[in-house]
Amino acid sequence: MADEQQQVDAADVALHTLKPAPGSRKPRKRVGRGEGSGTGKTSGRGQKGAGSRSGSKSRSNFEGGQMPIHMRMRKLRGPHMKKSMPFEPFRTLTQAVNLSDLEDRFDAGAEVTIDALKAAGLGKRKDVAIKVLGRGELSKGLTVHAHGFSASARAAIEGAGGTCVVVEEGRPSSAPKVQAAPAADAE
Repeated sequence: MADEQQQVDAADVALHTLKPAPGSRKPRKRVGRGEGSGTGKTSGRGQKGAGSRSGSKSRSNFEGGQMPIHMRMRKLRGPHMKKSMPFEPFRTLTQAVNLSDLEDRFDAGAEVTIDALKAAGLGKRKDVAIKVLGRGELSKGLTVHAHGFSASARAAIEGAGGTCVVVEEGRPSSAPKVQAAPAADAE
């Protein structure tokens, strides 16, 4: 029965019989056409004020005279204006090098230094620390020098017979300090 009804409905649909669904369209409200219409005199605009005048607009960000949120938000000053904090004092910037990159670019037993990584096209950003991350597999022993290692990367490198060397550039060496002997008091 339902199939027959659908077939009949489908046959009735043609370009000259298309019309909106019942209740989906309603006529425009004609304002200012006498008190009997319910929208006469002030035409639903209330009395006086900017909202009753022609050309009045309501901005989407207007908050009724309250200080708008875009003016209450903190200002982003500094060299990188598109970030949530201009200088990001506590964020440590690193550039990632994955195990799969080391597997592809270096031979077994190679000494992977910072300069070797840059020569291989990895870690090219100047003055940004290099951190080795554990994505991918490593099947050869490498001696990897980097500023940091994730736990999974360190386990994979050492599991393949390699070693991890943490490079600390810019910090003073841990050589023992030599202190001058106190001068003997002359009598």
